[in-house]
Amino acid sequence: MSGYRLQENAPLRSRNTFRVAARARLFVEVLRAEALAEVFAFPMLRQAPVLVLGEGSNLLLVGDVDGVVVAPAMQAIDVVQDTGGEVVLRAEAGVNWDDFVRHALGRGLCGLENLSLIPGTVGAAPIQNIGAYGVEVGEHIAWVEAFDRESVAFRRIPVDDCGFGYRDSRFKREAGRWVVTSVGFRLSRTPRLRTGYAGIAAELQAMGVEDPRPSQVAEAVIRLRTRKLPNPALVGNAGSFFKNPVVDDATAEALAGDHPDLPRFPAGEPGRSKLSAAWLIEACGWKGRREGDAGVSGQHALVLVNHGEASGRELLDLAQRVAGAVQSRFGIALEPEPRIIGADFEPTPP
Repeated sequence: MSGYRLQENAPLRSRNTFRVAARARLFVEVLRAEALAEVFAFPMLRQAPVLVLGEGSNLLLVGDVDGVVVAPAMQAIDVVQDTGGEVVLRAEAGVNWDDFVRHALGRGLCGLENLSLIPGTVGAAPIQNIGAYGVEVGEHIAWVEAFDRESVAFRRIPVDDCGFGYRDSRFKREAGRWVVTSVGFRLSRTPRLRTGYAGIAAELQAMGVEDPRPSQVAEAVIRLRTRKLPNPALVGNAGSFFKNPVVDDATAEALAGDHPDLPRFPAGEPGRSKLSAAWLIEACGWKGRREGDAGVSGQHALVLVNHGEASGRELLDLAQRVAGAVQSRFGIALEPEPRIIGADFEPTPP
């Protein structure tokens, strides 16, 4: 068994959650991590641009990929350490993220419940340092195993060397270098629940839960996400398209003085505040707007949607106009959360 499958001129529409039409010159589905060494020994892959693709839930394809798409499809989950109170679970890159969260909860392991229902794969989770409802995945990662194209070797990278930041990591900053093959998650049998963020406590109360278990926190998060965010299976989207901007406290206070209902939160670093990108976008009148098949969701202003046949270019143009409107009115620069493949992101003045 070779451990991989090759396809030339491969369609990518079913492999990105925006459902935009695009093709890859060469598509490589990797079934065993060890096969990556052989795959990257191919002459055309040594220097060719490479896009590592999970479920395509955190990218926007602006046109065809004139290079190689590598899709990790490894599916194993196993326990690599168990001290009684703490367990390290190793999951391979191709495992669906929400399936993994449910697997961990089913084993009685806590820590990932606030990250329920986030689309994508385990391999993509550390790249984006995915986060939701007050939790970032980097808090629970012990190490990341990846193939290093520079040294042509497999490496286990401890969490302190992963460079995690807000929706950021060294794997994202060095995108052409790494192919994540598996992730080790440090999880606990002792619940340390976070229920004070963005409506979780109110949702638990509506569920009639006073002393929640981790599975009930996960259920509350699932209910919140289902109500607020469009389902990618029904309408193409990549979840939140913009990061919440982080500004200095003086800027946040000045904006709050002019706009008292502007939500702001501690940014986790002294003298910095995080603002609500959704509020800024909605205040500029973009929530629910549609231009052809490209639009801003009526459920949540952070989400761009493909109502049918929008191209990647049309979605990018819309996103750039949204960011330009926010920049013009509030002086705040919005940054895209998904990777833009095939173009640069440049806000368009209104």
